[in-house]
Amino acid sequence: MASRTAPARRPIGTATRGTTNPNRLRRMDRWIAHTHGPALRRSADPVAVDLGYGAAPWTAVELLARLRTVCPAAEVVGVEIDPARVAAAKPYERDGLSFAHGGFEVPLGGGTGRAPALIRAANVLRQYDEDEVAAVWSRLCARLAPGGLLVEGTCDEIGRRHVWVALGPEGPRTVTFAARLGSLDTPSDLAERLPKALIHRNVPGEPVHAFLRDFDRAWAAAAPYSALSARQRWIRTAASLGTDWPLTDDARRWRQGELTVRWDALAPRG
Repeated sequence: MASRTAPARRPIGTATRGTTNPNRLRRMDRWIAHTHGPALRRSADPVAVDLGYGAAPWTAVELLARLRTVCPAAEVVGVEIDPARVAAAKPYERDGLSFAHGGFEVPLGGGTGRAPALIRAANVLRQYDEDEVAAVWSRLCARLAPGGLLVEGTCDEIGRRHVWVALGPEGPRTVTFAARLGSLDTPSDLAERLPKALIHRNVPGEPVHAFLRDFDRAWAAAAPYSALSARQRWIRTAASLGTDWPLTDDARRWRQGELTVRWDALAPRG
């Protein structure tokens, strides 16, 4: 009897537009390297996934370079649901960098059962409905190794403005706002880059709306510091905002144009 080959499973998810640019995710990468570098160094298998890297593999190439500054043993697997994008990325494979066809099931290849220490999903959920986000987060978090991290968020086309959520196997932990400070008139300019879980919640009565309102007020009150620099104004703004909101970072990160707040302070109501 002739043997039958089981049909390949269809990857879970939908192809993105594929928009990508070199250096687009530098702010997210810098934060990941600082925040998650120690966990990667402790990991017996420090493999990271660049999920939905797009029409060109630049972000996966750059992620490997940035992670290896804090964890020389780090590996990156770029995962794309569009097989043509995987084929186009294959020539860029090298030691520690590979590409695989897949989606939210996050295949790492080889049938090894490896679990990623990091999954980065940037600009992937933008096209999904808000009520689909929780299931995607749950699926991705379930794939993480113990101590692993999922970072999911959105940025503009050249990476000047970025907001992301960090999640562990237990669920969401923090929300980070990051920007090239010279590009901002007010911090609420970042609202258009809120992740899908929050972007439709920027309305009166929701915590993220109140947070951005207070962020703008603190920014306005810190206006005199702009004579020193936009960075000094941001630092003063963050220090003021931290009196009412549970920020998880300090001036060392604020100097980078970042600000991180606990997820439970911004989580949607209802």
